[in-house]
Amino acid sequence: MADGVAPGSAGQLDRDYTAARHEAEVMAGASRDLAQRAMVYHHLFRHSGGNHAFPLLAAHGALWAGGYFARGERIGLGLSLSALHRPARRRARLAALAAFAEAFREINRRVCVEVYATYRFTLAHGERAGTDAYVDALLLDALNRCHHAVRRMRALGQAERARLFEAFFRWEQRAVVAPSVAAAANGFTWEPVRRLALRPSIRFAYMRHRETLHFANFADTDERIEKGLRAYAVAKAVGWDEVEARLSRYRALPAGCLTSAGTAFHAARARLLPPEHLRLAAARSVQPA
Repeated sequence: MADGVAPGSAGQLDRDYTAARHEAEVMAGASRDLAQRAMVYHHLFRHSGGNHAFPLLAAHGALWAGGYFARGERIGLGLSLSALHRPARRRARLAALAAFAEAFREINRRVCVEVYATYRFTLAHGERAGTDAYVDALLLDALNRCHHAVRRMRALGQAERARLFEAFFRWEQRAVVAPSVAAAANGFTWEPVRRLALRPSIRFAYMRHRETLHFANFADTDERIEKGLRAYAVAKAVGWDEVEARLSRYRALPAGCLTSAGTAFHAARARLLPPEHLRLAAARSVQPA
């Protein structure tokens, strides 16, 4: 009890959960740090022995989003030319578009925080009484199965892997993504651009053209879940090694990220987090390996 908190106590759980979320906030970066988040996601996938597939697909999502946001800005600039004779309106529309895009980048960041914090916290405390006060019960059970598999150096079966993906995906879509997407969509009133933005066609680097995910309304939670489960099914059919390798096609990850995932991650972690945090995390054995 060097820090005055009994091991395994509710106080320790609360302290370590807070520390895990703080670290997750730092590692997720700022809203525009999409490549950094992809690197973090990729490390979690590798650390899980390939059992936690959600971070791998989220890495594809983050890297795909970089190009999507850039295209959206170009389209918005083009459509704003119709208001050249009304500069105040044009500025207002472009500002609204920038805020709309920022809201979606922030959603991307928040999802990364949740992925990282829940993985790190359950890695250390998943089987302790009281952990279900911090992590959804279904997700906690699925993550504990993942951690057990890693410790035994085995792969989860297809059913267990799918169960973990779906447990996290359904939880984050309803608890994190849904309210934020609704708020962003309802607050954006430039109708032509709003319609385009909510009808994206998403094709990750591991997908063939006919597997593109065409959205009728991205603000519809049920549709996002249906498309996300389809993205998982396509990835499973392609093969996880190939899905991982195709992250390189975005040409956005830091050098060496795919070949030396642990080295790249820990170098970033050491650079971004203060030494005292790293020391305490090591002492409590709650840091990712």
